[in-house]
Amino acid sequence: MSTLEVEPGAAPESGLVTTDTLDNFDEMSCSLEEIKNINPSIEDEESNDNAIINEHFDETVSNDNEVASVDDDFELNKDWIGKDKHVFVLSMAGKPIYSRYGNEDKLAWLFGVMQTLVSFIQSSDDCIQSIHAGNTHFVFLVKKPLILVTVSKTRESESQLRIQLNYVFNQITNILTLTRLNKIYEQRQNYDLRRLLSGVERLIDHLLTFSENEPSVMLGAVQCLPLAASVRDTISSAITGACSKIKNLVFAILLANNKLITLVRMKKYCLHPADLHLIFNLVQASESFKNSESWTPLCLPRFDASGFLYGHVSYLSEDCQACLLLLTVERDVFFTLSEAKQKIVEKLRRSNCLEAINESLSTPGESSASAGFVEIRHYLYKCKSTSQFYQPILSPPYTQTKEPLTRIYKRAHHRLHNSSRPLKLMFERSADEAILAWDTKGFELFVVFEPLIDTSAAIMLVGRLLNWIKKKEERLFHLNAPTF
Repeated sequence: MSTLEVEPGAAPESGLVTTDTLDNFDEMSCSLEEIKNINPSIEDEESNDNAIINEHFDETVSNDNEVASVDDDFELNKDWIGKDKHVFVLSMAGKPIYSRYGNEDKLAWLFGVMQTLVSFIQSSDDCIQSIHAGNTHFVFLVKKPLILVTVSKTRESESQLRIQLNYVFNQITNILTLTRLNKIYEQRQNYDLRRLLSGVERLIDHLLTFSENEPSVMLGAVQCLPLAASVRDTISSAITGACSKIKNLVFAILLANNKLITLVRMKKYCLHPADLHLIFNLVQASESFKNSESWTPLCLPRFDASGFLYGHVSYLSEDCQACLLLLTVERDVFFTLSEAKQKIVEKLRRSNCLEAINESLSTPGESSASAGFVEIRHYLYKCKSTSQFYQPILSPPYTQTKEPLTRIYKRAHHRLHNSSRPLKLMFERSADEAILAWDTKGFELFVVFEPLIDTSAAIMLVGRLLNWIKKKEERLFHLNAPTF
């Protein structure tokens, strides 16, 4: 279909781990001990770290408790029963930890049923995967010491639902670390984990909405804020100049509106898109970051699930709502990183980069039609070598809600990646739209066309579209991999 020698968005080196969305979520990319020779005792520091976490999320606890007490019989309410998707987390002993809707204590009987099902299958040296009853799917993810279950009436595939459960598990690990999670249940199998997760429910709620609606999770990729390559390079250079002499600074991440502006990293280390999604979720769900500089411990499970990185988190300025995270293995460098942040802002202001970021944030962007592709309603393009993707803004008929579009993409993605019968190329037409999905060695492409388009016209448009993305790649993608 295309005569391009190199796929759009490709780069010789990437700051993001290149990954398939369906890869093994248990693989970790490195160890914090490699970065810091003298690894602090995580056990001795846990109380302090959790104090910081709980202080940060205290603002959400009162509201959550109020909602839970509004209707003590919510689990019997038709609204609760009629939800398209429920998500539950429990311990291996059946102790309730999280329910997306309702009060966990009132649902203790249901958690007991789920734990019994898991135990019964395990007694036969097997592991329960899913149960299907009509249009309802019960999908289980057993990741000791937790059990995660989703009950879904949506059209998402089993693998897509399991990815969402993986994200929930990673969110819990993000707060506690896998090391501590295991240690807790080794010592007390009936421990009520909600004591340590008080207020974090809102993060999980927000993450589930993010994972359902954002194509980044389905694609295992990150979207970048469109910027001129020179501006992005200037921003990266400002961060490198201010931070290069700071010991054990691992990552500097600048983001805005769930889009990556730049990622600067310690040499040899990369960040997994799934970990970056957790960071996006944290920033997007936490209004308190906008008010002051914050210091918070974060475990990035795909980087190292055994320990914390410590994050200096702050927005650049009142007149530029981009958020900067400086992640280190050192516990006591808040003021050092605060000074570095101020130097970065000063350099960006002098070079007019703040204005460039604001302009990009305030500009709606291009739709397919405004870019000259009137027959294309929308598309997703992912470059595999950099784990980045691009999509145009929504246009009719998807401007009111993108739910129908999300459903179309998830179905096409499942067709390509169906474990029993994967496809490389798919073209389907219905009364409402036509969809082309293409999986190559270098990229994935999903295109939604007007319904009357024929196959030859669709193929020609795909070739033109790839050439257009190639011409715009320096603006649409983060093609460099800067290091400290």
